[in-house]
Amino acid sequence: MTNKNRRVGLIVPSSNVTMETEIPALLRNREEIFSDRFTFHSSRMRMKSVVKEELERMDDDSVRCAFELSDAAVEVQAYACLVAIMSRGHGYHKVSEQRLFKATKENGVPTPSVNSAGALIDGMHSLGMKKVSIICPYMKPLTKLVVDYIENQGIEVQDFLALEIPNNLEVAAQDPNAPAELWKKLDTKGIDGIIASACVQMPSLPAVEKIEKMSGLPTLSASVATTWSILNALDLTAKASGGGALLAGY
Repeated sequence: MTNKNRRVGLIVPSSNVTMETEIPALLRNREEIFSDRFTFHSSRMRMKSVVKEELERMDDDSVRCAFELSDAAVEVQAYACLVAIMSRGHGYHKVSEQRLFKATKENGVPTPSVNSAGALIDGMHSLGMKKVSIICPYMKPLTKLVVDYIENQGIEVQDFLALEIPNNLEVAAQDPNAPAELWKKLDTKGIDGIIASACVQMPSLPAVEKIEKMSGLPTLSASVATTWSILNALDLTAKASGGGALLAGY
């Protein structure tokens, strides 16, 4: 049987070094059980500090990235920066998807677009989460914007932990196993799920299933949710080991 390479476009903040590791890792895990193969093609937007003004400038540049990636005829484009999307107003994840799709259509290669903000929202809804507690690397004002955005989408945030790290490279330097301990600081009474990392840049992949086992609660991260959305956009079974409940393929 001939394996087809599925081309995945990644729209990446210039200082992000986690999107291109955790999402490919999950899809490589998937290759162990399915015949689909994946290649990854990135375009970068300038961003070093996770502050609202810089996030807005970066987001404006995402259209250029989408246009460039469509030159490579990728089959789906995934845009990470959850907080950049959520800081631009309620429901902006849908606006962003439409903007980027329009750019690819204008280039003659209409390509579905997903983003980590919308993926996290959709992933929580898919798992029936109505009340969650979340871990964020952001400063408290940006974290509160994220909380407000999630609650506007019909999901109550019972508790949050803001690590208050403004430098994006410092976010990436965090121990990927740290969320397996950090979640214990959250109020989890009566919630439906835990968000181990509401940020693609904050590594958490090794911690997701550990938290599920310890807490007994479905656990998500922005990277896991984005991978799930990529697979849905490609009309492939959303199953991969290491991705917790969302990628269990039920």
